[in-house]
Amino acid sequence: MTQRGVLALVACAAPPVLRIGELIGLLQEDGWTVCLTATPTAATWIDREALARQTGYPVRVEWRLPGEPEPHPPADVVAVVPATFNVINKWALGINDTLALGILNEALGAGVPVFAFPNLKARLAAHPTYRGNLAILRETGVVVTPMSVESSWTSISMRLKSSG
Repeated sequence: MTQRGVLALVACAAPPVLRIGELIGLLQEDGWTVCLTATPTAATWIDREALARQTGYPVRVEWRLPGEPEPHPPADVVAVVPATFNVINKWALGINDTLALGILNEALGAGVPVFAFPNLKARLAAHPTYRGNLAILRETGVVVTPMSVESSWTSISMRLKSSG
């Protein structure tokens, strides 16, 4: 198996997050070391202890205190799966009010590949602010691949494999 490096995976509260362990398994099979950070709401939907056992790292939700060691190694690639309407819009505006957004905001200046896989209702995707904010993220180099009903974890894993 090829070692690909560290993938910082940010998970948001959309239905696919309920199966995020399946994606993590595929990514690990592809040689990634996966470090998971969840938005506060997503953290209430997932089994953080089981996912920490699966990855070997704590599932992060909150900021660490000054002076505390970083619990995850530096990322070689960052991906937000699934990305929600709220996170996409806040991220594009540079809002940094959760650890998940902090990781995404810092990734834009870190010189690493950044991927977003939005998963939202068609009515939200049609919102003019959302379209404009997606354009802002794309301009910064974020590779945006909307998730659809047909999207599979395998297609996401293959997309990420192309970066490493």
